[in-house]
Amino acid sequence: MLSYSELKIGTFFVMNGEPYEVLEYAFLRMQQRKPVAQTKIKNLITGKVTNQTFHQNDSFEEASLEHQKSKFLYSHRGDFVFCHAQNPGKRFTLNKEQMGEQGKFLKANTLIDAVLFNEKIINIILPIKIELEVVEAPPSIKGSTVTGGNKLVKLETGADINVPMFINQGDIVRVNTQTGEYTERVSIKK
Repeated sequence: MLSYSELKIGTFFVMNGEPYEVLEYAFLRMQQRKPVAQTKIKNLITGKVTNQTFHQNDSFEEASLEHQKSKFLYSHRGDFVFCHAQNPGKRFTLNKEQMGEQGKFLKANTLIDAVLFNEKIINIILPIKIELEVVEAPPSIKGSTVTGGNKLVKLETGADINVPMFINQGDIVRVNTQTGEYTERVSIKK
């Protein structure tokens, strides 16, 4: 069992029969009052983020999560379809709310880790960096690449990110899926 003071950032716990992840944690001790833990938690099934205050008498079961190698197949009308890496016939679907921001970086055949709670798939974990092609980019103005600066481009998955001025349509860029930021150019269009 976890006490309220053990709910540090990144901890997985069960509340009301559902798994949660602690995103933010602050321990407060005010005069003449009992200490409390103010947290921001994410429901791993629905993806909903809420603020929650826990008191001294609160305790929680640690969430037992399993991981399974899977592959992204396609998305259709807000649903994301995956299959198990070892058994392509065994498929599962997650909706847009469950996927959150990470859904905009998925392309066909991307290998991911599926997160299971009570033998049910509730979420996925993307690789930290993914290589994607730039499909739309405004032209660079001669001399603007020297001074630096950024421009907004569209990736093959439909995501928009800021990149340096020297990135052009057709280039392959590496993107950090946790922050949604450009990290480097992998190859230049031919």
